[in-house]
Amino acid sequence: QVQLVESGGGLVQAGGSLRLSCRINGPRSGDYAMAWFRQAPGDEREAVSCFSWNGAFTYLPDSAKGRFAISRDYAENTLYLQMNSLKPEDTAMYYCAARFQRCSGTRDEYNFWGQGTQVTVSS
Repeated sequence: QVQLVESGGGLVQAGGSLRLSCRINGPRSGDYAMAWFRQAPGDEREAVSCFSWNGAFTYLPDSAKGRFAISRDYAENTLYLQMNSLKPEDTAMYYCAARFQRCSGTRDEYNFWGQGTQVTVSS
């Protein structure tokens, strides 16, 4: 069974930065694609970015792609999301998710989820 534990959220002013972390625990953890999703109040949960053996993928609009960077430390079983130049519209609960092998931008294709970490950006 795979378990995901996120950390790193918080309150930050617009223009600031945060780095989210997600540790994956379980057998064959390196075989899983790991992704970040986010969900703002009243909105659908949307894919942010994913990292697996076949590469890193970003699913957000172009306005966000240059501000967010995903990385993964396989030795530490940890996924990261570096978020820079944060905007109030980035405020959301950020979730870590995992699925076997390949990345996907579709929420329903992920089997395992973390509890989420709140990111709040003040204007």
